[in-house]
Amino acid sequence: MGLRSGFPNERLSVLPRPRLKEISADSVLRHILVTDCGFFPNANDHERIRPSGSTQAIIIFCVDGRGWANVEETIYSVKTGQVLLIDRNLPHSYGASQEDPWTIWWMHIMGEDVQMFLSLVEAVGKSALVNIQDLGGVVNLFNEITTLMEHDDSLVTLHRASGAGWHLLADIAVSRNKTTNAKFDPAQIAIARLQRDFDKKITVAELAKEVGLSSSHFSALFRHATGFGPQNYQTRLRMLKARQLLDTKELPISQIARMVGYQDPLHFSRRFHEIHKVSPSQHRARAKG
Repeated sequence: MGLRSGFPNERLSVLPRPRLKEISADSVLRHILVTDCGFFPNANDHERIRPSGSTQAIIIFCVDGRGWANVEETIYSVKTGQVLLIDRNLPHSYGASQEDPWTIWWMHIMGEDVQMFLSLVEAVGKSALVNIQDLGGVVNLFNEITTLMEHDDSLVTLHRASGAGWHLLADIAVSRNKTTNAKFDPAQIAIARLQRDFDKKITVAELAKEVGLSSSHFSALFRHATGFGPQNYQTRLRMLKARQLLDTKELPISQIARMVGYQDPLHFSRRFHEIHKVSPSQHRARAKG
């Protein structure tokens, strides 16, 4: 018989069911509420069997090793970097691989918005397996949720966990959308290039040539994917990086300008003001205040 919990260095938090009833009508938590969560490292012999399913949706993120799941007679092999989603009330079982036991972050979640997110990953009425794009970001969100739930079950804490849960579901939905697209996605290739080389001068023609499209066709695809033109997107990336540097580094504004691709500090300040509606020096003063 498999183990439900009890793994060395595990973390586990369960919201008391009487408390769950008390908060069920809360205006925030009725949308998204994390009821259970945890972290099971190297979960050898881990197994759960629920013939009648769960009253909450279940999210399992495999960060190492492998596992398996059987949801309504559909068999899944769960690998490192994948999230398994199981909708509520679905008969299921899951567990760790005997040869390479998984390490997992997991949570049970309920609320009106959960079904909306599950529909974005085509998981309503069934389960889904999603390849995660931002592994570190998803781990951080699971850790944040678990740390909050370990703290207490006050409304303030549960509201914060709800917000992190909303963010986590959104990240999973975005990953699902990316993995269901064609392997060759010109917009995503260009986005990756701009994020990597945000401080360099890159023309629309150069990006279009890189993905084998005309400038006009490429620009239309890029705008559809991001809501911005390629040059505007790069400017916004630069301003995001600049804001992070202003918030965290005691560097001259002229140096920050050069670090994000502007040799002319005045030009940098004008662009920063266009995006943030304040000058770089005003932003830094507000952050310190």
